[in-house]
Amino acid sequence: MGKELKSSFGAPVVFTNKKSQIPESSTRAPGSREDDAWLSDEQLAKCAPAETEEFPSPVPTRMVSNGEYMPIAQTEKQKRVEARIKELANSAAKKLGISRRKFLTTSGGMAACFVAMNEVYGKFFDVDPVEMFEPAASATKGPPEDLFVFDDQTHMVRSSMRQGRSLRAIAQGPGAASFNAGFLINPFNAPPNVPGVDEFGGAWTPWNPALGQIPNTGIEFNLVKYIQGFFFDSQVTVSILSNANNAVIRDPGSPTTRPPRNVAESLANEILTGEQTAAVRDFVNQLSGSTRMLAHGQLYTGIGNLDFMQFQIDAFHPDSWKGYNIAVAAKVDNDPTSFMRQWRLDDEKVAYPSYEVIARNKQELKKHPGFFNICVHKGLAPGPPVVPERGFPTDIPKAATDWPQFNFIIYHSCIQPSFWDLQSLQEIRSGVLREGVPDISWTTQFAQLAAPLRNVYGEIGTTFASSVVTFPTVWAHIIGQLLKYLGDERIVFGSDSLWYGNPQWQIEAFWRFEIPDAIADRWDYPELDKEAKRNILGLNSARLYKLRTGRGEDEDEHEHEHEHEHEHEHEHERLSSIYKPVPANFESRIPNRLKTLLEFPGFTSDNLSKIRSEYLAMGKQLDNTRYGWIRTRV
Repeated sequence: MGKELKSSFGAPVVFTNKKSQIPESSTRAPGSREDDAWLSDEQLAKCAPAETEEFPSPVPTRMVSNGEYMPIAQTEKQKRVEARIKELANSAAKKLGISRRKFLTTSGGMAACFVAMNEVYGKFFDVDPVEMFEPAASATKGPPEDLFVFDDQTHMVRSSMRQGRSLRAIAQGPGAASFNAGFLINPFNAPPNVPGVDEFGGAWTPWNPALGQIPNTGIEFNLVKYIQGFFFDSQVTVSILSNANNAVIRDPGSPTTRPPRNVAESLANEILTGEQTAAVRDFVNQLSGSTRMLAHGQLYTGIGNLDFMQFQIDAFHPDSWKGYNIAVAAKVDNDPTSFMRQWRLDDEKVAYPSYEVIARNKQELKKHPGFFNICVHKGLAPGPPVVPERGFPTDIPKAATDWPQFNFIIYHSCIQPSFWDLQSLQEIRSGVLREGVPDISWTTQFAQLAAPLRNVYGEIGTTFASSVVTFPTVWAHIIGQLLKYLGDERIVFGSDSLWYGNPQWQIEAFWRFEIPDAIADRWDYPELDKEAKRNILGLNSARLYKLRTGRGEDEDEHEHEHEHEHEHEHEHERLSSIYKPVPANFESRIPNRLKTLLEFPGFTSDNLSKIRSEYLAMGKQLDNTRYGWIRTRV
């Protein structure tokens, strides 16, 4: 038998452990969906293919199983949501003179879902019923045109590599794209995460339905798609490009992987190097004639990496630094045969020598004011051990205190689950508290430890994306706790895109999200008001990197006191006059040297152009079809 888990809705969810449960006498056709499913014949008899569901809601209204476990029947609340969406859709479609199916593919259809979910589950989203009829009304509720957005965590992949497909799959949800990429089940709804269903009964609810079934091949994360996604398809004003030095090596003929022995081995196996990152930054900024991109340097720690740290500074001039405690990126000796290893922020023998290299090069601050910003990936590491090397926050206080000249920007705000937050929801519902609020591993402890440390910031990349659609209660508590302990001026927005498509859906969702009054009142969480949202979405990072925003605070009060009389003029300065657009013909202007550096195939972008055209064509109408299995009989 499979393992039984109590779902968040009270019904048991059965996870089958092995496909061998299927009897040899089964008549399933080889290679069919039935053959792929791990459900017994008896279980399959109670299910139906999800695409046969008659009502194509933009948001699933019942649990959709990928075939690994038996879906629970549609809950009473889900039935109420579905019925209400139908009522709203029927009425709106009739008034608009279109079919209900067509209506459900529009922004009005999505608005109807938000309205229905607010009515049944409680108010999480700022949506007005008029948005179902007037696209212009969405603009009044959505992010304003003058919003300064700094995306503090973005990713792309050099053209010769295909990493990131599992992250696209969880954002895209089940369907042909994910299945053809090899993901027949939610890749993160499994141990060491706590498996089960999200708050709406889904096992694999798409985070970004706008992705539809765009093929998940890996080229969606290359340079052309990056520029298109951030500077054409979203409101991002400035992005900073990250690079992950968490390479693993597979020697020829070896069935296992190993850590790198040196920086050279690591660089050869990373999705993007510091040199490539800086080159993309320079290309975009030169093309636009303004600062639209910044670039991270790679934080390699340990005495064996100090020369490379200095080399990056001299050659690439990083705007700030990105490190991963969990990455095997610390060379703690000068032995050429030893492996690099994980590290922690407060290790005086491993991390501090690298900090000293950064501190010695303070001349970089003149042209790169964020040079002393230390951005560190912490979290997304379910299961044991609970140590700082995997993201546990107990190494932050000493490092931040010992290095007050640095800003420590903690990426993901130390959330422990990776991309699937059922563990956090169960922790909230358990009643276990830490200093009077629900204890969410490891974010609550991070927020409380960081509260008195003015040079520590919480970043919300993936933590927001992985919870706002599927676990909104979790997100309400996370942002409530970050506001309570850090204040709205020490939280920064990052989308972790392109993994999850372009970042506009996250900007929209963040601007609309509201902490429900019942949650805020019970736990004394501050209000997430419009000014707080402006701070988090961009103004806080603008201060960290000393970027102009068109507001009066752009001027340094100590250096420009005599110019305060012009403050009012600066407040009305349009962002478009500061941050100029990237030319639409950018693709044709990519120089051969950048194509070479990013390992473009054959120095041509014809294939990318073709896929982009297909993407735009597919994006004209949202396909709400879901694949998998739904429960039709009790």
